[in-house]
Amino acid sequence: MQRPSKRQPDQLRKVTIEPNINKHAEGSCLIKCGDTHVICTATVEDKVPMWMRNTGKGWITAEYGMIPRATGTRTEREAKKGQTGRTQEIQRLIGRALRSVVDMKALGEICIKIDCDVIQADGGTRTASITGGFVALHLALQKLREQRRFYTLPLFDTVSAVSCGIYEGVPVLDLDYTEDSNAQTDSNFVITGKGGIVEIQGTAERTPFSSEEFKTLYELACKGTAELSKIQHDVLGE
Repeated sequence: MQRPSKRQPDQLRKVTIEPNINKHAEGSCLIKCGDTHVICTATVEDKVPMWMRNTGKGWITAEYGMIPRATGTRTEREAKKGQTGRTQEIQRLIGRALRSVVDMKALGEICIKIDCDVIQADGGTRTASITGGFVALHLALQKLREQRRFYTLPLFDTVSAVSCGIYEGVPVLDLDYTEDSNAQTDSNFVITGKGGIVEIQGTAERTPFSSEEFKTLYELACKGTAELSKIQHDVLGE
């Protein structure tokens, strides 16, 4: 089996993260995972949702969207037709992933909103959003620390995400669209820098997969997220 991209089964696409691309946002980056490109921005608000007021805890939430020509054919803006179930599911996933590594009590009663805007899609947009979203979040927290809102970043760990799947009978890491649309199994892994599992989404598109195949997918995901974590550290300088 040869992958369409000519990559090895355990090889990520080329990943780059350019920080501070938006002069207005407290934190921002452009993440490129192959031909999937996502702009991630973090906005700090000095208020929390009503149901969290007077708890002394902060909140992290996320919104996700794709511009009309992020894909091969133009899609209508969701501002016009309303959010799809897919969009709602993805932005909840991003929010859960980022909250998993934040000390909400140490954050204090502020809300940080992460916007993930896909400007070009070639598979793995949700995983790229999580990986880039953490960088935008971290940069916003660094700015709050510089403002002496707290002295230590309220983070337990880093977090990143990657897709894995079984393509033409072979477990592979970081599926692009061609592989994803033809995969026998498709999964997404959200894993912290220390190796903690935040969330696993896995589906057999055709034939059910075995526990041995799942173990292989998990090992590929651990390798991929470890590499992504290093990229995050290199970009953030911490």
